[in-house]
Amino acid sequence: MAELNNAFRNRKSIPKVDLTAMVDLAFLLITFFMLTTSLSKPVAMDIAKPDLSDPDASLDLAASTTMTILLGKHNKVAWYRGEAGKSNPNIEGFKEIRRSILNNKTKVAVENANNPKKGLAVIIKPTSGATYKNFVDIMNELAVTQIKIAPAIDDDHITDIEKAFMKLNDIL
Repeated sequence: MAELNNAFRNRKSIPKVDLTAMVDLAFLLITFFMLTTSLSKPVAMDIAKPDLSDPDASLDLAASTTMTILLGKHNKVAWYRGEAGKSNPNIEGFKEIRRSILNNKTKVAVENANNPKKGLAVIIKPTSGATYKNFVDIMNELAVTQIKIAPAIDDDHITDIEKAFMKLNDIL
């Protein structure tokens, strides 16, 4: 029995660290930061789609204030100002379209003496060759360029002139 007690007394006790307080503090900090942060709120952009059920619900815009953007395949964009067939469309990539939107916005503002009610109105016509990413990219470009009038989305009324131009340039 004496040997047993001696063996027990000679042994050094191993120091132990109590981590209960550290774990409590960690959970308190996690809870605090979870409750005090604000989650990002979704941001939506207003768009206007023609109402086909009401023939009187048309939006009258001057041709000089409109810019029509045709979304084609191969990430190409064709755009023109005014009416289809009366002006030559330009073909660009998504890198150049922002500059064109800004230039047209400035031209419309100058032509209308900076009247806020007569800003640039954009009509977007996605074709079968366009991707959803192209549509989102063009909507982002409109948000960045701060177009005040909600863009009109018209994928049902692509004219024969627009189709012929896009086929000729291999973007339809």
